[in-house]
Amino acid sequence: MPETHPDTIISLRGVTQRWDQRTVLQGVDLDINRGDFIAITGPNGGGKTTLLRIILKLLKPTAGTVTYLHEGNPVKKLSIGYLPQKNMIDSRFPITVSEVVASGLIGGNTPKEETAMLTDETIRLVGLEAHSDKSIGSLSGGQLQRALLGRAIISRPGLLVLDEPLSYVDKRFEHSIYDLVAELSKTTTLLLVSHEMSTIAGMANRHLIVDHAIHECHSPHHYVHYDCDEC
Repeated sequence: MPETHPDTIISLRGVTQRWDQRTVLQGVDLDINRGDFIAITGPNGGGKTTLLRIILKLLKPTAGTVTYLHEGNPVKKLSIGYLPQKNMIDSRFPITVSEVVASGLIGGNTPKEETAMLTDETIRLVGLEAHSDKSIGSLSGGQLQRALLGRAIISRPGLLVLDEPLSYVDKRFEHSIYDLVAELSKTTTLLLVSHEMSTIAGMANRHLIVDHAIHECHSPHHYVHYDCDEC
């Protein structure tokens, strides 16, 4: 494996993904470093979500490698929070907002009292205090998205992956998400896919355009088009 930066936490080399005869991603090389805030955009069908799923090891690439690193050494897993583009929760399932948010701690052996404290704190962060004991079936699409964002951030992961976090969210709460993302970026490595790039890109320190390959944009301005001025 080629030498990587000491702060690199994920390294992709030669990653290719094909479905039948269609190439979704081709020969992707990418290093994600601790402290990065990476904004990702690109056309529909260009491979953005496929790239995220490969980074998360939810999908094994057709070719190439994905290596997780800690202080330069390969490790099997990292502390990662993930908000997928489309939620897989059945709204008819009898589970409350608090239970959805707290489920982000499953497997972490967090004491009961600390779980309750972190759940309350996270529910406040995503603005769902008035809905904490309500069934998810009673929520609007935007409220459910906020509950799922809470689930992704409750463990305070080292890496947070957000795929279209503004989906279904009303304009009033959209600004709160911007504030929350800006705060999280101070302590968390962030990968964020969004079509609403004008505000997000201004926060990010790296901008990637994914269209079957990766182009890192070095435009001096903070509005990232699909065809970057200076890639």
